[in-house]
Amino acid sequence: QLQLVESGGGLVQSGGSQRLSCAASGSTLEYYDIGWFRQVPGKEREGVACIIRSGEYRKYVDSVKGRFTISRDNAENTVYLQMNSLKPGDTAVYYCAAVYGAGPLCRPSREQYAYWGQGTQFTVSS
Repeated sequence: QLQLVESGGGLVQSGGSQRLSCAASGSTLEYYDIGWFRQVPGKEREGVACIIRSGEYRKYVDSVKGRFTISRDNAENTVYLQMNSLKPGDTAVYYCAAVYGAGPLCRPSREQYAYWGQGTQFTVSS
């Protein structure tokens, strides 16, 4: 059973950078597409970015394009989310999720992902 654990959350000032990590255990991450999601109280969980199992295709939502970069190291069984030019609106609980990868594309749509981490709180102060 694939298990995911996020880390790297905390408090950062507006304009700063932070990298979140998603470490996998129980299975080999190279078989899975990975998505990053975030959620604030009272709102639905929204997709941020995704990356296919090979790393050759990545997708970002408009609000983070040019600021966030998703990457993966299959040898380390870890996926990363590098976040730059941070804004207070990026404050949320961040989750990584996985789905068995079978195609050349991915979408950061939560209904498609089967395995979820517990989330890590990330706050951007103004």
